[in-house]
Amino acid sequence: MTELDRIEASACTSIMVGKKASMDGATYISRNEDRMLAIEPKRVIVQPAVSGRHETYVSPYNNMTAPYPESGYRYTATPSTNQKTAGPNEEDGFNEKNVGMSATESVYANEKVLAFDPYVKDGLAEDSLATLVLPYIDSARDGVKYLGDLVAKYGSAEGNGLQFNDKDEVWYMEVVTGHQWVAVRIPDDSYAVAANQVAIQDIDFNDPENYMWADGIQEFVTENNLNPDFDRWDFRHIFGTDTEQDHHYNTPRVWFAQRYLNPSIQQEPESPELPFIRKAEKKIAVEDIQYILKSHYNETKYDPMGSGSDHDKRTYRAISLSRTANSHILQMRDSAKNGAAGVEWTGFGIPSFCPHVPFFTNANDVDESYNYTPDKLDMKSAYWMYETLAMVVESHYKEFVEPNLDYQKELSSWARRKIAEVDKKAVTMKGTELTDYLTEQNKEIIKHYNDATKAHIADLVTKGTELSKLTFKMDPNL
Repeated sequence: MTELDRIEASACTSIMVGKKASMDGATYISRNEDRMLAIEPKRVIVQPAVSGRHETYVSPYNNMTAPYPESGYRYTATPSTNQKTAGPNEEDGFNEKNVGMSATESVYANEKVLAFDPYVKDGLAEDSLATLVLPYIDSARDGVKYLGDLVAKYGSAEGNGLQFNDKDEVWYMEVVTGHQWVAVRIPDDSYAVAANQVAIQDIDFNDPENYMWADGIQEFVTENNLNPDFDRWDFRHIFGTDTEQDHHYNTPRVWFAQRYLNPSIQQEPESPELPFIRKAEKKIAVEDIQYILKSHYNETKYDPMGSGSDHDKRTYRAISLSRTANSHILQMRDSAKNGAAGVEWTGFGIPSFCPHVPFFTNANDVDESYNYTPDKLDMKSAYWMYETLAMVVESHYKEFVEPNLDYQKELSSWARRKIAEVDKKAVTMKGTELTDYLTEQNKEIIKHYNDATKAHIADLVTKGTELSKLTFKMDPNL
């Protein structure tokens, strides 16, 4: 497998937003989970809380083995349906303590650091991380510490970037070699974007409130002469890569996201020095995060759906792809004020053409359409329904893009109204009553989206019959 093949096997785009940078005061973590194949079925589940368990976890992917803790919290997850060989790949979710996790953003270390701390073949890999961490943590900060201890004990099988959030904090952690990692707290007034490169830059080892790191990482770098800089300790420079593939596959995605959120700043899409953390020029709404995750260099010459030259349209890898297995946004509002604070926006199909559907995460079940994911197309499955929608829209993009955008906009407005309506009732409830109420509201939300989507598909298919190249009308002058 070439380096590019390895990158394409699991290549994602992540966006994080601090609570003072967001329009509603929520913290956000988000990611497009991109895979090797265009079809890699996913489903949404709620894993129940457990107690008194005495079992061992064994990964079907790389035989990573660890004892489960005896008890764990309820949590939401978006696992792959093929778990016999690929592992759980639970990817993202909130636990019942209102802690969110997205795992993972694949990142790649350079050969110099890997020479002295290679990956551990049966160590922690993406397939296992959400399963072994999310049910056992009480805060975003705790997530970093908990995973750091696991890496120290079991090692890492690959490079991964992980996001954690709670109502107050957002943390991004990069595990880049067998045992070396750092993490940074995203400032409350800032956002960050990562796209398959080591993203974290300067580490302040005198500020443990905002930075965390593997024990001994400074000594590891010094003893092995790994720092290329004279007067700084830049994690990206020391551990990351800066290749031609990075310039076309990775950095342009960060450039586009920052171009959207900071339009006055002039940057080059291939620059290896794009900052990881920025302050946006306006407060960021959930719709802004959706726009970026749905984007494909819109309104630039690099848009593969645009009017640029064939060369320009193939120059850079876009954020939204046909092989995006799931797109998610984890929104945590003030959970001290409302038990409906956690909202997980899940998108199946190509993000450009399909909506992010909101779920309240204080729930004990998910609608059957999200649990049911057969191997072949079935419109009863949300996964397959949105894959179908994406295919239909792209088949006649010029004719269908505007009605598709209208459909998405209408659902987005409806979702805002619905969430506000639920919030008003949820604030008066607690405990089982609240969880049951939110579970039923999730089913109502999903039914609305499913009905609207099937109607949209039917409308587009009907219109599409008039666009066939096999249409013929006799010239009356013949």
